[in-house]
Amino acid sequence: MKQLELHFTRTNGPADEAIEKLISLVGGIRHGDMVREMILAALKAGQECEDRADLKLMNTTLKEMRFTTKIFGPYKKTKKVTVFGSARTGPGEPIYEMAQLFGRRLAEKGYMVITGAGPGIMQAVNEGAGPEHSFGVNIRLPFEQKANPVLEGNPRTINYKYFFSRKVAFIKESDAVAVFPGGFGTLDEAMETLTLVQTGKRNPLPIVLLDEPGGTYWTRWKLFLQGELLRLGYVSAMDFSLFDLVSSVDNAVEKIDRFYHRYHSLRYVRDRLVIRLVSPIAPGQETALKESFSDILASPHEFFFSKKALPEETDEPEISHLPRLALSFNRRDFGRLHQLIDHLNTM
Repeated sequence: MKQLELHFTRTNGPADEAIEKLISLVGGIRHGDMVREMILAALKAGQECEDRADLKLMNTTLKEMRFTTKIFGPYKKTKKVTVFGSARTGPGEPIYEMAQLFGRRLAEKGYMVITGAGPGIMQAVNEGAGPEHSFGVNIRLPFEQKANPVLEGNPRTINYKYFFSRKVAFIKESDAVAVFPGGFGTLDEAMETLTLVQTGKRNPLPIVLLDEPGGTYWTRWKLFLQGELLRLGYVSAMDFSLFDLVSSVDNAVEKIDRFYHRYHSLRYVRDRLVIRLVSPIAPGQETALKESFSDILASPHEFFFSKKALPEETDEPEISHLPRLALSFNRRDFGRLHQLIDHLNTM
């Protein structure tokens, strides 16, 4: 049989008809246009990939992403904090007890926590928050792979084959990230989080780096960034606005709470960045705010407040009532954007 050349446009004749029939037969399909393209991508991969290992990678990744969405979906309205840290920190160590307290404080404030489901800092946070307030995103490894006792058997525990799928879950599903001292994996997770926020691949969120009082882990790390990366021009001074160093649980929780004091979320509408606010700012402060952050505007004329959603935001009716700040953000200075959000929260 002659191979049919497939396209994502609706030019595939009987193949398009078969896909539409399948979608209709299954029923309950939301966003059918996206599902159609996923089916076509799978068919095209089957035509193009000679190596079975390539198809296994795609297949496992899609399954893991689907299951991630299924598990986290019912909790979209609950704010979640991803916590990274060493798997080798033991009970009784000051930093372990600090992580326990951090998990407990977050749960008391109504947050859920996301950890790697392992021992050490992860277990301490889950112990503090309790299983009912915890998600575990575990990685299958030859060592340090079993879910900790708090999360073992928990329906909100997911086991991943691939690190990259797990990292997507950590960052995509979180409203804040907290990082305790740890090894290569912890530093990798911290740096990837910062990279995604610095480049705008992840919307702004509070990033707190916790150490015990008098600890030097993050202060020395920051000195390295300043002495090497900043000195050589590899990062800018405003990039240091993307994170906070803290040495107390109360301060860490306050930083997370403060970020959402007035800021709710953001969205790009054509060339505008629309920042949704929980409460409006006082009348007359627009001019001063515009002048203070004129350096991040691509167009100085595109900076205004709106009392309700823009016409393009009708697909989010649940937040249509929130006041907005719309601006022509240059999509480059994300450290300054974080400073703008901080400023809005204190006005």
